[in-house]
Amino acid sequence: MPPRGGPGGFGPGGRFLTEEEKANQPKVTKALLVRVFSYLRPYRKQLFLAVLCIAASSVLTLMPSILTGRMIDEGLIGRDLHRLIVLIIASLAVTAASNLIGVAESYLNTWIAQHITFDMRNAMYRHLQQMSQRFFTTNNQGEIITRMTSDISGVEQVISNTFTSILSNGITMIAALAAMYRKNWILATVGIVIVPLFTLPTRRAGKTRWMITNEAQACNDEINGILNETMSVSGQLLVKLFCKEEYEYGKYEDVNSRMVKLNIRERMAGRWFRVVLSTITSVGPMLLYLVGGILMIRRGADLTVGDITVLVALLSRMYGPVNSLLNIQVDWIRSMALFSRIFNYFDMPAEVKNAPDAIVPDAEAAKGSVEFRHVGFSYSEDRKILDDISFRLEPGRSVAIVGPSGSGKSTIVNLIPRLYDVQEGAVLFDDVDVRKLDLTYLRSSIGVVTQETYLFNGSIRDNLLYVRPDATEEELREACDQANVLDFIEAQEHGFDTLVGNRGLKLSGGEKQRISIARVLLAKPALLIFDEATASLDSISEAKIQAAIDPLVTSCTSILIAHRLSTILAADEIIVVKNGRIVERGTHSDLVAAGGVYTELYETQFKPGLVTENETDYEDRNVFDWEMPEPEERELEARRKADEERRQIMDEVLSYFRYP
Repeated sequence: MPPRGGPGGFGPGGRFLTEEEKANQPKVTKALLVRVFSYLRPYRKQLFLAVLCIAASSVLTLMPSILTGRMIDEGLIGRDLHRLIVLIIASLAVTAASNLIGVAESYLNTWIAQHITFDMRNAMYRHLQQMSQRFFTTNNQGEIITRMTSDISGVEQVISNTFTSILSNGITMIAALAAMYRKNWILATVGIVIVPLFTLPTRRAGKTRWMITNEAQACNDEINGILNETMSVSGQLLVKLFCKEEYEYGKYEDVNSRMVKLNIRERMAGRWFRVVLSTITSVGPMLLYLVGGILMIRRGADLTVGDITVLVALLSRMYGPVNSLLNIQVDWIRSMALFSRIFNYFDMPAEVKNAPDAIVPDAEAAKGSVEFRHVGFSYSEDRKILDDISFRLEPGRSVAIVGPSGSGKSTIVNLIPRLYDVQEGAVLFDDVDVRKLDLTYLRSSIGVVTQETYLFNGSIRDNLLYVRPDATEEELREACDQANVLDFIEAQEHGFDTLVGNRGLKLSGGEKQRISIARVLLAKPALLIFDEATASLDSISEAKIQAAIDPLVTSCTSILIAHRLSTILAADEIIVVKNGRIVERGTHSDLVAAGGVYTELYETQFKPGLVTENETDYEDRNVFDWEMPEPEERELEARRKADEERRQIMDEVLSYFRYP
């Protein structure tokens, strides 16, 4: 969208609608207007005072022009010095009063606009917090932030500028017309006829400059695009490797040349407009002087020099308000479009919300059992993600969910804390449908460790206390010790007060993941969910995280989503998901022996992830305390014995060469 211009469309283009705006003009209905003005209702008193200030200021701004006529007639022509001084003082007093009232008006407008945007931001933020995860995965993040920032900030401009402009310009125009007709209806009528001569060239020149500005903006975008691509490290490397310096220079020179020509056209369009406007500005007053002179000299009308001077001044005062009101349609359409975009977000229903009679059990009594009963789910109508998913997880037990990428593993665990709601069947937590449970209770009873760890820009302590602000130092240390991250924190210069940076960028992936595990443990949830908690990590980081996860899996109710065997083997049961359905379930050895989907996954994904076969292989495997299935366990034992025999033989051979 091109930038907004000054009054009359002479600025860089804001007074004309873009093609996109024309195509998407909102339908202004009574319901929309009622909804817009409903935000003003809580501030009725302040609004009433603001309108009074606008009316008073608009009328008072005309008084100096009227008093000028009296200064000429009564003071100068009438040779009354005392009268002249009184009128000058009165004019200065009226101007000062108008300015003071203008300050009060500005304060009231700003106060009302700021409080309305405050209300709208709070309401929007609360509304968006209640939206399901689907909203944030399907809507562009930049668009969401735009609604929260620039769109709602635009409301302030609408209230303090557009609405105020309509009132002040309307009152000023009516008051000026009334004053002109009171002086002389003939000259007032001539003045009204002249007004279009001021406004039409302004709109024509403004539209021409707006079109040129649009072209210049597109050209400037093209220049910025070339600079961004070719002046970056990667871009320059590519240009040099393919010897494209001259080619890129040619592109830049061509666009730069077009930019220069457009800038010249834009400046000259403004120059010719000012010539035309200056001429018309001179013609208008001259015409009033001519008609006024004819009335005074030929017809002997009761008209003074001061009256004609006042009428000319009032004509100039009318020019601005009339021109603004002629252009207000554009601002009005943009204002309504702004409110329509905001209301569009407000009208989006929250898919996941508390039931009116939501159950709030005792948080201490939560056991963490989970049951899926014939669950079906889809993100869109054309593709079903889950189909007839049924399983039960008893308290204190653990289950690993495995399957090919895109099979619906993460979707299954997302349904438990109601990040989405099921469309078929039911998900039960402690034998109660999650849709009947209070959302705060449900989510506080579940701890989720995701693959993508998110830390806020603050200290380690801040990120840990995010889940439990009242946690003690001892509880912090205990949670970090369980997550195998306490030694790392204590090794830092500032300990728990170490800053992690934006999104935790000052920490490694493994360090962030262990802190996120500690954060979850601090909440003491009844159910732990690990969604690819060791994915995309190096083997050392994985080992440390696995060492933290293993004891938790054996002591807590847990659901594990993993693609590494070390994580899967820690679970009591393995569920295999493919194309949104459970195709296999059982223990590792049973599933490998079955020769189905799990066997294929084991051969292609899990087994290649094992450490290489060398002497340290045994120690690495013992880190995870694996229960090695047959025949892998027999093979490993045979290798151990063979290595032990080789070491004994070497010891005997070396003993012969030792000094007595």
